[in-house]
Amino acid sequence: MLTVSDAWKAAFPGAVVGTVVIRGALNDRPSPWLEERKRLVEAEVRERFRSTPDFKSSGPVLAYTSYYKRFDKTYHVLLQAQSVALKGKTLPTVSPLVDAMFMAEIEDLLLTAGHDLDKLELPVRLGVSDGTERYSRLGGDEQLLKPGDMYISDRVGVIASVIYGPDRRTAITPATRSAVYTVYAPPGIDPENVQRHLERLRDYLLAACPGAGTEEILLYPA
Repeated sequence: MLTVSDAWKAAFPGAVVGTVVIRGALNDRPSPWLEERKRLVEAEVRERFRSTPDFKSSGPVLAYTSYYKRFDKTYHVLLQAQSVALKGKTLPTVSPLVDAMFMAEIEDLLLTAGHDLDKLELPVRLGVSDGTERYSRLGGDEQLLKPGDMYISDRVGVIASVIYGPDRRTAITPATRSAVYTVYAPPGIDPENVQRHLERLRDYLLAACPGAGTEEILLYPA
């Protein structure tokens, strides 16, 4: 699925990116199973925050905090988890292919992006920004990448970066039938955590989209 650049390997020794693909999904209707599961996920996240006082300095959070600090940014997945755990927020309902991703992301705190596979112009390449790359973010704003950020591009251009997230062109919509998910793990995160996260995401996708099929989980270490 991915071609990994030498520049990315040199810039992020110890990092890993993982992917999983789903095909044949129906994404234009709610999933009752996911709605039930969301309430359990929210309860588990709240309990974890209560029982782990040093949560911010444990697990993958420390690795992401270190990465984002280089760009004067805060790890937004942690903020989202805190809003669920400490402010009583609930997980959003968008579509099964998006909701499953958010659920797994909040549980494992691993940065994940989803793309409509049929909108991609293969091949897809994993690189490191030199600060000249631009793309349209999910909200439609034009964004110049920061030098040194991880990003993924296809033949048309950038489809996602760690700091600024996924693009608008390849976004998952209700009409999406096939999707690819990428997990970005900076140095300090065990590849086994990425594998387990993608397995969790795969299981959620299959439960939410009966009749769909997934492809092999792939990991790309630096």
